[in-house]
Amino acid sequence: MVNMQASENQDPIDGVAIIGMVGRFPGAGNVDELWHNLCEGLESTTFFEDEELDPSIDPNLYKDPSYVKAKGIISGGETFDAAFFGINPLEAVVMDPQARVFLELVYEALENAGYESESFEGLIGLYAGCGQNTYFANHISGRMEIVDRIGEFQTMLANEKDFLTTRAAYKLNLKGPAISVNTACSTSLVAVIQACQALTSYQCDLAMAGGVSMTTPQNSGYVAQEDSMLSGDGHCRPFDAGAQGTMFNNGAGVVVLKRLEDALNDRDRIYAVIRGCGINNDGANKVSFTAPSVDGQAEAIAMAQAYANFHPETISYIEAHGTATPLGDPIEIEALTQAFRVHTDAKQFCAIGSLKSNVGHLVAAAGVAGLIKTALALHYKKIPPSLNFEAPNPKIDFTNSPFYVNTKLAQWSEGETLRRAGVSSFGVGGTNAHIVLEEAPQIQSSGSSRPQQLLLLSAKTSKALEAATANLRQYLQYNAEINLADVAYTLQRGRKAFNYRSSVVCHDITDAIAALQSLDPNQVNTRHTEVRNPAVVFMFPGQGSQYVNMGLNLYNHETVFQEVVDECAEILKPLLGRDLREIIYPVPSDRETAAISMRQTCFTQPALFVIEYALAQLWQSWGVKPQAMIGHSIGEFVAACIAGVLTLEDALMLVATRGRLMWELPAGAMLSVRLPAKELEPRLSAELAIAAINSPSLCVVSGPTEAIAVLQKQLESEEVICRHLHTSHAFHSPMMDSIIHPFAEVVGKVKLSPPQIPFVSTVTADWITAQQATDPMYWATHLRQTVRFAEGVQTLWQQPKRVLLEVGPRITTTTLARQQAKDIKQQIAIPSLSDNAENEAEWTALLKAVGQLWLAGVSIDWSNFYQRETRQRIPLPTYPFERQRFWIDPPPHPNRALTPKLSNPQLLEKAKTLTTSPLQKLIPLLKETIEETSGLEIASVDDSTTFLEMGLDSLSLMRVGLALKKKFQVKVTLRQLLEICPNLGTLADLINQALSPEALSALGLTETVTDPIAPVTTSPTLVVHEVHTNGSAPQICPQPAASSFLENVINQQLQIMSQQLALLANNSQSTIPVVPAVTSQNNSIKPKNAVSVPPTQTSKESASVDTEPAEVTNNSLRNRPPQPDAKLGRDPQGNPAWYIPDTERPGKYLQVASFY
Repeated sequence: MVNMQASENQDPIDGVAIIGMVGRFPGAGNVDELWHNLCEGLESTTFFEDEELDPSIDPNLYKDPSYVKAKGIISGGETFDAAFFGINPLEAVVMDPQARVFLELVYEALENAGYESESFEGLIGLYAGCGQNTYFANHISGRMEIVDRIGEFQTMLANEKDFLTTRAAYKLNLKGPAISVNTACSTSLVAVIQACQALTSYQCDLAMAGGVSMTTPQNSGYVAQEDSMLSGDGHCRPFDAGAQGTMFNNGAGVVVLKRLEDALNDRDRIYAVIRGCGINNDGANKVSFTAPSVDGQAEAIAMAQAYANFHPETISYIEAHGTATPLGDPIEIEALTQAFRVHTDAKQFCAIGSLKSNVGHLVAAAGVAGLIKTALALHYKKIPPSLNFEAPNPKIDFTNSPFYVNTKLAQWSEGETLRRAGVSSFGVGGTNAHIVLEEAPQIQSSGSSRPQQLLLLSAKTSKALEAATANLRQYLQYNAEINLADVAYTLQRGRKAFNYRSSVVCHDITDAIAALQSLDPNQVNTRHTEVRNPAVVFMFPGQGSQYVNMGLNLYNHETVFQEVVDECAEILKPLLGRDLREIIYPVPSDRETAAISMRQTCFTQPALFVIEYALAQLWQSWGVKPQAMIGHSIGEFVAACIAGVLTLEDALMLVATRGRLMWELPAGAMLSVRLPAKELEPRLSAELAIAAINSPSLCVVSGPTEAIAVLQKQLESEEVICRHLHTSHAFHSPMMDSIIHPFAEVVGKVKLSPPQIPFVSTVTADWITAQQATDPMYWATHLRQTVRFAEGVQTLWQQPKRVLLEVGPRITTTTLARQQAKDIKQQIAIPSLSDNAENEAEWTALLKAVGQLWLAGVSIDWSNFYQRETRQRIPLPTYPFERQRFWIDPPPHPNRALTPKLSNPQLLEKAKTLTTSPLQKLIPLLKETIEETSGLEIASVDDSTTFLEMGLDSLSLMRVGLALKKKFQVKVTLRQLLEICPNLGTLADLINQALSPEALSALGLTETVTDPIAPVTTSPTLVVHEVHTNGSAPQICPQPAASSFLENVINQQLQIMSQQLALLANNSQSTIPVVPAVTSQNNSIKPKNAVSVPPTQTSKESASVDTEPAEVTNNSLRNRPPQPDAKLGRDPQGNPAWYIPDTERPGKYLQVASFY
């Protein structure tokens, strides 16, 4: 016996944390369902009727009174998401289902723990084992044509136990140890122990361990024999006087493990802590190889307690091996008692139970399943009942032992120590494993400093993304108490980003549920991106974008932003003679005064620089770093500072000087005009100048106030849209000439360096050169030159895979950039902030920008994003695999007669008539109107894209409103286009409701009805579909081709059913029904559970016969051919089959259907 010191001096961080758990069990598709079943005391064995048993089972067997028609089965065993893991269908269909289930569980386990293998910093190990591979023996070994098609080596790789873990390591890019374990019934608990040892010896930093057992066919039973291990009635009764044995059922489980210290530091969700492990072998100290050993089991139990330094009396629950065999249970209790009695004589203080009473013996997965049950019990502080116990096995003396069988759901009361438990698993052959657990330390999640959260979802397909969205919504509905910030954190840091993406900005759980339900585009953005890490361009806006409290939400919630603003304000104090923060963020009583100061360019320019520079630093701290930049007027100084042309101190000095010099000039005015520069220039007097070309058809004119007023009156008389801008001076006009040289002298005194990040000059509309960037006169004349922003954006758009990010207040440069995008779905411009700081609008906009960047493929540094917060990883819904049936059915037993079934019952549903509504006709007219009005190309834009996202600003929308009134005689205001109907879908609805039936008819907008099923005029195509044959090739069935596709499909299937029934009635030999396959010309209709088995004879050479088919005297078959020109004959084996003439090889025939 191991010498155990019972002292309680263990380091509180010395242990292995269980941070994730997943599984599939009889009656439970996941761990949560398992816990529910355990608490409800449910037994999850399935009892079959004769007709429910697998067709391959001999009736003479299941009619034997000793045959128990019961088994614990798992759902989805025949299905698999092969495409997700990059496994081709041929490989998937021959792969051991245990390997397929395990592969999905390993992926789910990582997600359940809140991790993703590609981004995990460290080594991930994998330890597991599986049960006997009966799929190969029962389903594949007799199908050599399939093995030949795939190859013997590939078939071996898909079925050998050796590759269980290494295949998963390869598919998930796990670079720690990948070890396959096989110790019979104790396999998965031994795997857990090996994983713990790897963690504590630093062979890996995170480990997964578990096991899977799945014997086939699932719908089967077993022959029970007296005094065997198998229960005679399909029930498992651990420790009970009526115990007859166990059942070997299907199941799987995987746990995620981490060193406790690391788990605490990383704030993982910890279910329980593994404190001690014991593992050994019985050796020869027992009566036979398969017999258990009291001493062997006791040694393993004592070893685990010794490692943990736990006194036995502090352990209050044991999850026993508990196979319910008359001899095995007494031996186990004796071994437990022997181990406990070394240090205590106390009686019946420790509850005992066995998961096998609920789900049977899961063989290779039994140990990890017991561990999961016990960890859940510690987590929820409840001990589930052990079922089917009425009176103790007479060979077990519970009264004088430390144990009692827990038969009711019990609250796990707290003792002097943390709650503790043991888990046993003993394998045939003598490998014994025991683990000692302790409840997890409490980790409190902090509140969030942010008023809103960003939820991210992604998937490999659009359908999977829809499923993920629905799953998250449902999860939040049932877990309303959950911390939304932790949900956001886990989704961002614990999920791999796939190409189909969705982002949601929400305030709380209720808001999140509503958004995920409605998919409101104001909160939910969805995108399919194939670009990873596109180049990000920072756009810095100029004067006119400022407002009081700009960036206030960020200043209050983002430390990086606040620290940079504070730093800049301190540098500017002596230059401005006041604290700039008093102007940007005034107290409420000073807001009006601050607004006046904000309009004074001597404060406006420094304020804009500070906010834009601080916002740029915040973005960069989150991993969004510019690969190029552009700045509008004063914004170019921010770009120069970020690029390293100017130091922060020098940049702030120059901006303050520039603003002061401008402020000292006479006042002027500026006018925004909706005309191209070439059309505008002839209208300008000598006093006026084009200050900015913001888009090809939008310019800003600058000059004396009187001259601007004259121009505005002239343009309005010509019905040219123009708008007076709220500025104090005539920037970028001749009125600036007098300060060029004074400013040049100031610039000449600072050091100018070549840019380290390229940026576009809005003076030249081209990439700035080192010579220009280091020339003081460039920066001096910059204040006078026309801002050629539109041409600068065109330079940026020359590289299509760029994302333009506005780094400043409002959405001005974003709108201008969108107006010049040729493909607004691919050329993306994103604003950082909103038009005001009211109601957390800025924070909403910023989070939406983070989401849109992520949707576009930009990588975010989530670690830094949460650097100032204390978040916790939590279990959330895992990836919604799109499973398909990959299965080769075993051949039906000759004595079983089957009733044929339609392979596509869903095709019996009546097709719905397709209608084209007025709205569907109206939207193309609206697109045409907008294109004519704006010059944008929006034919491919979907109906939910907002007009602002299209690049339409308020002036453009005013023109759109005028055009709509002219075309439809419906008045649509600018406010409506911005707020009520901000996209094509809502605008179409508004106009549709406003138009009378007569008006709709006049516009050709009445509803039309069309036949949804187009006639099929192409010739029939032969398709392959697997049928249940013993070693024969898959059958070939013609595709229907007629005017009514559904009608022909149904008729054809009914014909073949009649053929099958006729065969069954007239043929003395056993027959196998043919199940037809149905495909459409565009592959949009597929069999729901089509079997992906390749044909062994697909070439015309091998499928042809040289002469007419042999005559068959069977009138019922001859009268119902699968297609009009088919002839009935016999195949080479002499079985009835249908043939059609081979059009490419005269005199030969192609077999299209067989009945064996």
